[in-house]
Amino acid sequence: MELRQREHIATVMRLAGEGLPLPPAQAPDPVIADSWARCVHQHGLDPTRMQEAIILPPHRVREHQERLDEFLRIARHGLEALYQQVAGMGYCVLLTDARGVTVDFIGDLQLDATLRKAGLYLGSDWSEHHAGTCGVGTAIATGQALTVHQGDHFDATHIPLTCTAAPVYDPLGRLNAILDISALTSPQAKSSQHLALQLVKVYAQRVENANFLRCFRHDWVLKLHPSPEFVEINPDHLVALDAHGRIVGHNRAAQLLLEGEHGSTVLGLPFEQLVNARLDDLGRFVRAMPGEHRAVTLARSGRVLFLHAVPPPSRWAHAAAVATPADPVVPAPLAQLSGGDPALDRQIQRAARLVDTPVSVLITGETGSGKEYFAKALHQASQRRGKPFVAVNCAAIPETLIESELFGHLPGSFSGARLKGKAGLIQEADGGTLFLDEIGDMPLPLQARLLRVLAEREVLPIGATRAVKVDVRVIAATHADLQALVRAGRFRDDLYYRLAGAHLVLPPLRQRRDLPWLVAKLLREGGRQVQLGPDAEHWLRAHDWPGNLRELRNVIDYASAMAGDGGVIGVADLPDGLLAAARAAPAPTTPAEPAAVPAEAQLLLQYLRAARWNVSAVAHQLGVARMTVYRRMKRWGITPPGYGDGDG
Repeated sequence: MELRQREHIATVMRLAGEGLPLPPAQAPDPVIADSWARCVHQHGLDPTRMQEAIILPPHRVREHQERLDEFLRIARHGLEALYQQVAGMGYCVLLTDARGVTVDFIGDLQLDATLRKAGLYLGSDWSEHHAGTCGVGTAIATGQALTVHQGDHFDATHIPLTCTAAPVYDPLGRLNAILDISALTSPQAKSSQHLALQLVKVYAQRVENANFLRCFRHDWVLKLHPSPEFVEINPDHLVALDAHGRIVGHNRAAQLLLEGEHGSTVLGLPFEQLVNARLDDLGRFVRAMPGEHRAVTLARSGRVLFLHAVPPPSRWAHAAAVATPADPVVPAPLAQLSGGDPALDRQIQRAARLVDTPVSVLITGETGSGKEYFAKALHQASQRRGKPFVAVNCAAIPETLIESELFGHLPGSFSGARLKGKAGLIQEADGGTLFLDEIGDMPLPLQARLLRVLAEREVLPIGATRAVKVDVRVIAATHADLQALVRAGRFRDDLYYRLAGAHLVLPPLRQRRDLPWLVAKLLREGGRQVQLGPDAEHWLRAHDWPGNLRELRNVIDYASAMAGDGGVIGVADLPDGLLAAARAAPAPTTPAEPAAVPAEAQLLLQYLRAARWNVSAVAHQLGVARMTVYRRMKRWGITPPGYGDGDG
């Protein structure tokens, strides 16, 4: 134990354990002192016991992530934007749920092991009753944005860290998440974190407001701000109204403002009771008008605010909204990739939300698991269908040629260059999709050039002095662990984060539950009138499929040729190598049984029972669309008592 840690433990023991005053120079802020006291007297933590960071296993992390569902997708954009602001200063960005478990994380992958040991990592538990005084846990306990800097931490293990956190609330005023930026080291003075605190508060509000607008996209939304110039583009206060003018949601700023005026909760109250404006007059606040005509006053204090009203979509627009990103209708090209495998279906549902967004997509999975098929389906499902789909295998092009192949070249720009020059593959993909397969094999110098293409949307051919604008959707794929390559210095971390705006993981064939469907599909595509016999199916299920879909196609082509038209594929028609491998590794004769009812299904059932099976109310509580709740009910077989489908 270091001297600094021993001194810190003695300080915490004196103030929190023994209740003795500290010299002014050593006394922490009152918020920190109160937290130390809670750690000792409520949480039963021992300041002399230094403990390692708690990192939950992946399956537990997924449980916490799935409870937040759509919110995580929205929050991710905020995390990436915040990380771009602070990455150069040594910070990482964490998003935790209301329990303090980190459900999303962005940090320098070259410091991966160090960040994990410090607890600045996905799955880390920063609740105050586990970790003591810390940015996340104390923000949860107080509901305030704050900085816990070095010696402010309760546990002496954490005193090198500086952690700044801000709460993110749901539209009903409940704590939803904590946004945190932390650094392994920092200047001694706590005042050095003032800018960090302001940044975290700004981005926490942005994430909160974005989630609010998603939840109430079918309702009246009122935007309020003290200044008419900012009321439309950056409102402080957001309020949602139902068709009768009752308040059904608010962001945190509006909650504090209106409850401060009214003295109690305002959910369910008529809007006209709180603001001197009639519901029938909201229409005049929809379109832009001179500032003096946009003013309203609060009913009790008379405080002046400026109002911009956003009406709900029309009846026809509302009908079309069933297919919005929250409840996507899976396009046919994507739907045709799965025969009902749960893991693959989950990735397809995520991909459906990304079809026409600018988000870059990284697809990972074992060799032969169908990454290029998935990328082509994304392209065919998008508005770019009909435009080029250009696939580049970064591992197949010689390193000496990959630069000219990707970026193109002018005539005579290098020895061996074409006399007429050549447009690169990136330019050929203009207007369409560029699929970069095995991106992990791209040489480091070219990674920097690709990063510029992604950031600037322009390409500079070899020998050229003027860049050419390009409009491409980039989808990358690899079977390698890119994060491990970043840690080894073989892949740029900034390129990794640019490519992995969304990360889709394809299951290997041996884990898929739709093998019979896949076989039937391959037989149809081969044009042979052949059926798969039950004994042969047993051997196919027993095989480990190291080559995945590519190997399956070869096996089916061979077996159908052996069986002949009109025949039934039997064991004798299968390749000898497959039978030998299956005999060496016995496998179950039936598919793996579905997992037990997950914890999130039980949680949803509790919400439904508490709301007396009012699906709309539960959707508001969870911050998801109503159709999302229906879809989950169907997935887990949840049926209202004495009812078939729908609200109970």
